[in-house]
Amino acid sequence: MQRVGAAEFRRAASRFVTGVAVLTVPDGSGGICGMTANSFVTVSLSPPTVLVSVRPGRMHQAITQAGRYGVNVLPKDGQKLSRHFAGRPVEQADPSWQLVQRLPRLAGCVAFFACEVMQAVDVGDHTLFIAEVTDCDCSDTDPLVFFSSRYHLGPGAPLEG
Repeated sequence: MQRVGAAEFRRAASRFVTGVAVLTVPDGSGGICGMTANSFVTVSLSPPTVLVSVRPGRMHQAITQAGRYGVNVLPKDGQKLSRHFAGRPVEQADPSWQLVQRLPRLAGCVAFFACEVMQAVDVGDHTLFIAEVTDCDCSDTDPLVFFSSRYHLGPGAPLEG
């Protein structure tokens, strides 16, 4: 079987519109570990289950140690926060937090999910952290979306039909 190249796969995958979220976990020393992700997927309604895909590193270690994580869906004006938590610190990002079930929730996020890890599955160079949602909330604010390796400002008006 012929395998597709990484660059070709990345280009094709970039054509799938995703939301932009920040994963959050207390880091064990009183701080907050955060990471921008667009690999957030709902899995099941009963029980409410989601998964995130995380490469080995600081966030992977924090989720493994805590056994839980928060998912903060960013609003359409959340580009600075997205870049900040993607490893390109932005001084003006100035994240504001509140705790929900002892998990950091970004103020102003479009939706928040408090997640308890049920299973971790290693796939290639990532781990899928499958988790039950123990709390969630949302607002009617438009989300930040990512398409073709660029940010876009929310979904706009829905199509008719």
